[in-house]
Amino acid sequence: MNLGLRGRFARGVGRFAAWASKASGRGSGGMIGGRVAMALDPRLLAKVSEGKKVVIVTGTNGKSTTTAMVREALMNAGVVASNVRGDNMTDGVLAAMLDTPDAQYAVLEVDELYVPKIAKLVKPAAFVLLNLSRDQLDRVGEMGSVESRLRQAVNENPDAFVVANCDDPLITSAAWDSPNPIWVAAGTTWTADSVSFPRTGTPVIRTESGWQVAGEQKYSRPKPHWVLDGNELLHEGNRYPLALALPGRANRANAAQAVAAAHALGVKIEDAISQVNRVSEVSGRYARENLEGRLTRILLAKNPAGWQEALSMLTTQTDEDRVHEGGEVETPSSIILSVNGQVGDGEDLSWLWDVEFDAIRRHDGPVIVCGERGTDMAVRLRYDGIECDLVDTTAEAVRKAPIGSVDLLANYTAFRDFKAIIPREFGEAK
Repeated sequence: MNLGLRGRFARGVGRFAAWASKASGRGSGGMIGGRVAMALDPRLLAKVSEGKKVVIVTGTNGKSTTTAMVREALMNAGVVASNVRGDNMTDGVLAAMLDTPDAQYAVLEVDELYVPKIAKLVKPAAFVLLNLSRDQLDRVGEMGSVESRLRQAVNENPDAFVVANCDDPLITSAAWDSPNPIWVAAGTTWTADSVSFPRTGTPVIRTESGWQVAGEQKYSRPKPHWVLDGNELLHEGNRYPLALALPGRANRANAAQAVAAAHALGVKIEDAISQVNRVSEVSGRYARENLEGRLTRILLAKNPAGWQEALSMLTTQTDEDRVHEGGEVETPSSIILSVNGQVGDGEDLSWLWDVEFDAIRRHDGPVIVCGERGTDMAVRLRYDGIECDLVDTTAEAVRKAPIGSVDLLANYTAFRDFKAIIPREFGEAK
């Protein structure tokens, strides 16, 4: 890796800026270090990427988790650079590369809008395209414009293989022209944003075997190379069981695409699955923390599709569910929904009315709503006949919950802000 004098200077100053940010408590350093280095040498990302096999992971939901899974699957193949803190724009990607300059691999979570720009600099060996759905419409725009960005990146990098979820018509459209597609039937439960096909503007028709485009012979669900079937992954006639530490169908889908990507890079399927199974938390998500006697699992959901998947992971209980064999009745778990409406969340939360809250309706335990837009959520639930308590802050909601098990589902800034105050409000989580 030949950075040249300018590149070495930029790297050194960027590292110092990152250290200073962390040491002063002003941030994690994941963005500022890359921003400073990029300002001093705009070609630095291209330089530090030379000689590395780079995997770009993108999509509306699951980027951080799938990036962690691919990174874990490649760990035994060589040194891996990765933006594990989720800083997924150009500055954060560069900072991650500077953190591990001698890596043979780089697994990069990339914001959908930045994929063409970053791909042009890093020359990826692979793309992993997960899913597309509405997210921060005030920033990201409609799905057609996002699909066109991903399609552009795929077409500009014909040597890269593309691991794509063929059950998502928008992702399939973006990956269609790739000479090296690896189609994964990872499934999808959210279809509201793929009612028409971007390349034709005509309706997508759902069928028992997948989907097809109305009036078009050319476009339909491709034959998958990999199939997620419950807790098993099918490939070339063989079945491989998954035993993930992470909950939910969505994480099995993430794992399917992570394993397919790692295998394409030379990792044995069994080894990739074994490594992926070990991922137990991603930037504080999914892990349970003891907050003053409330064993709290914190889940992140940022948009309609993400909320729908996260709601399926909640520990919902009825009276019948809580009875043990000995006749004892468990204390009902509590559910907390924390919602903000800042720029990072998207300020228009009208999409809450598109989400189905059936999982909460069958829950007999306390439901507590909080956050800057907690009132919006409370109104939404009450229109569905779901009673809830409304408080101001997430910390208040946790303390209002009975001692026992708590599932806390938060959108982006609510999740971020609560994680930041846990040490101050509750001491070190256990």
